Amino acid sequence: MSRIENKYKGVIVPAVTPLTDDLRLDRHAVEALFGMFAANGIHPFILGTTGEAASLPLSFREEYVRAVSAFRSSGMILYAGISSNVLQESVNFAVFCARHEVDVAVATVPSYYALTEDQTERYFTAVADAIPLPLIIYNIPATTHASLSLEMLDRLSHHPNIVGVKDSERSDERMHRSLALWRDRVDFSYLLGWAARSADALAAGGDGIIPSTGNLVPGIYRRMVDCIASGDLSGAQEIQKLSDVYGAVYQSGRTLGESLGVLKSLMHHCGLCGRMMMPPLSAADPLEMQSVCIEFDRMLRAPASSIPGMIR
Repeated sequence: MSRIENKYKGVIVPAVTPLTDDLRLDRHAVEALFGMFAANGIHPFILGTTGEAASLPLSFREEYVRAVSAFRSSGMILYAGISSNVLQESVNFAVFCARHEVDVAVATVPSYYALTEDQTERYFTAVADAIPLPLIIYNIPATTHASLSLEMLDRLSHHPNIVGVKDSERSDERMHRSLALWRDRVDFSYLLGWAARSADALAAGGDGIIPSTGNLVPGIYRRMVDCIASGDLSGAQEIQKLSDVYGAVYQSGRTLGESLGVLKSLMHHCGLCGRMMMPPLSAADPLEMQSVCIEFDRMLRAPASSIPGMIR
């Protein structure tokens, strides 16, 4: 498990963006969602991939930041995505976030032009130099179509304002190389955004995990972290199996955008938020969701679901 000195660790959930039927921010659902996170000792990451940030106008993202600053609980570390293809827009939004009690900025590489490694390194250095918040670099080739090399990330890890990486690239070799580089660093966090390897990463010294399924069943990830901390590795692996089953309900056989629609519809089924998605994404088909919800309810009734904190 991670060193106690490292601030950025544990369970960080990439929060959905709750929408009303007319595509406005659902503040009541935001409050409920943040209450669920607080009850499970979880830190939220807003305006990431799961939060549909790429589809939200600036005014909407600012409203979301204002809302969550009012609903956050004591001790909660708030992460917010600032990604943009325009460097100054990312900087300006980070300044806004800092004024509204966001703790950490998270940024991907700009994704329109294919960039060289030197251009990418210069970009992240420029962002880190300019913003008033600590920066976590977000590697997610599924959306940016660029894999950030570990050699470059290791160089950037020594920048005084770059405090970690969220890595959502699905590679066991990359995960283990990352852990070898950074698990003993108290000034740089390795946060895995690949839910299927959460227990493995934590057991091998990773600082934290960022599972989208935590929007539905946050309690299992809190228990996973607790198992690792107490040395119960077999218990953590049993919870990993449960995480895999829940993740497959909304992800298996679907594109990323489709899976987010099903995730929100499952959350709607659980009374957590509405089912609406911001265009160009769309809500899941109601007929499809009938069978998905039946399967989800069946799993909740299974013996493994007796783990405390499954939903709230």
